[in-house]
Amino acid sequence: MVARPTRLTPPVECIRLFDAEAGLDGFIAVHSTALGPGAGGCRFWTYADADLALADALRLAEGMSYKNALAGLPFGGAKAVLRKPAGGFDRAALFQAFGRAVEALGGLYVTAEDVGTSVADMQEVAGTTRHVAGLPRADGRAGGDPSPWTAKGVFEAMQAAAHFAFGRELHGLTVAVQGTGNVGADLCSRLAEAGAKLVIADPNPARRDRLAHIHGATVVDVDDIAAVDADIFAPCALGGALTAETVRAMKAKLVCGAANNQLASPEVADLLLARGVVYAPDYVVNAGGIINVSAEYLGEDEREVGARVCAIAPRVVALLDRAAREGRSPAVVADEMAEEVIAAGQRAAA
Repeated sequence: MVARPTRLTPPVECIRLFDAEAGLDGFIAVHSTALGPGAGGCRFWTYADADLALADALRLAEGMSYKNALAGLPFGGAKAVLRKPAGGFDRAALFQAFGRAVEALGGLYVTAEDVGTSVADMQEVAGTTRHVAGLPRADGRAGGDPSPWTAKGVFEAMQAAAHFAFGRELHGLTVAVQGTGNVGADLCSRLAEAGAKLVIADPNPARRDRLAHIHGATVVDVDDIAAVDADIFAPCALGGALTAETVRAMKAKLVCGAANNQLASPEVADLLLARGVVYAPDYVVNAGGIINVSAEYLGEDEREVGARVCAIAPRVVALLDRAAREGRSPAVVADEMAEEVIAAGQRAAA
């Protein structure tokens, strides 16, 4: 996968994390602090080597800069990527060690859940740093698992994008969902309730089949999901789902999903445009989770989270309208808009 081109400066910080006794091995990448501390989740995944983990951290951190900027949040972009140990390990000790690394940055980075991590993990992190969100909710304040807010934002963005692309509601449309984890499963429930027909794929058969049984979804292989006969393709797994090959085989005319870094290379955005596929840029669509995280860290309540998440769909429509008027890819237009926000923050801080 290739990161999007950018006119921004290189990462502010890239910290190597290693604590053999705790099993900690990974990176914290802080891409930008022009708008505030770098904010982004902690991904816990199996990486073949440290170079792959570093590349993922840098790519995801840049994406968080763009996401936070367009969501109007007072945060820069950052991400932590931790390698899951091959053998047995003490999970609590690992995340406590990670918390100490976050604390050592003195507020430069605010962490939270991401793929492979949970509220329980963030509670361990909170034992060694205060620069963490995604903790249990209390007294109507923002907090807890951010994935439902991500799913809500994606669903509402998809509804709006369907009106743009097809001039109709989601009812009766077929949506191919790639990935049925926390966000993907929640999105499927919302889609089924709206009357959409579901085709799903996931490498976890038990999770996938349970969801298929609940919603009457059609199950296909992960390698086939992008090419199924569907109106909408929703990538909700890891990044890089949109390659030149998958786009050429795609029958869907709208792409709108929760995964980060969906474009395997910048050229894929042009290919989508050439094939007449409407693309709702991932970091605009999936901002619900970081909106919740930021509200929790700032001491805000769920009403403020809800208001910001409800702004995602109109933002997507405005972006799609502008891209159509200009005859350009929404991915390119979104990048330019985000870079303008960040550059203004850099000028203000100078």
